[in-house]
Amino acid sequence: MSELVTPTAEDLQALVEQVWTSYVDPEPLLPAAPLADPGCWSAVTTVTGAWRGMVTVELPERAAHAVATRMLEVAEASREEMADAVGELVNMVGGNVKSLMPEPSQLSLPMVASGSITLPSGAQEACRADLAWQGMPITVRVHLLENDAEGAA
Repeated sequence: MSELVTPTAEDLQALVEQVWTSYVDPEPLLPAAPLADPGCWSAVTTVTGAWRGMVTVELPERAAHAVATRMLEVAEASREEMADAVGELVNMVGGNVKSLMPEPSQLSLPMVASGSITLPSGAQEACRADLAWQGMPITVRVHLLENDAEGAA
């Protein structure tokens, strides 16, 4: 069984802010209350290998639309463009989380949903960043996945 390694909430927030200011908006993200909107957009990517975990991004519809118009430089974003932008956002954050973890590891393609994505029952939240952009909440979480030897006690 490999040693348990997790990013900290501070690591995660720094990675999210780096991606955000590079690809979305140079204005910094602010700390915020956790996202409570069940009608949000969500995306997940999985890291497998020496470290196993998932990175998720959740944001309300209005924020997904605003992110897509910024990232894709369009006046009006379609639902497909919103999905592309949210997927790219989780992919970039996930790649940065992967870079902090033990090698070798691989990053999956992102899965995106208009609504919540259900994570595997064995996924345990390791850290989260609850942030706000233009008054809209953005939640990014890292989940640890159980090892294949989960039943060993």
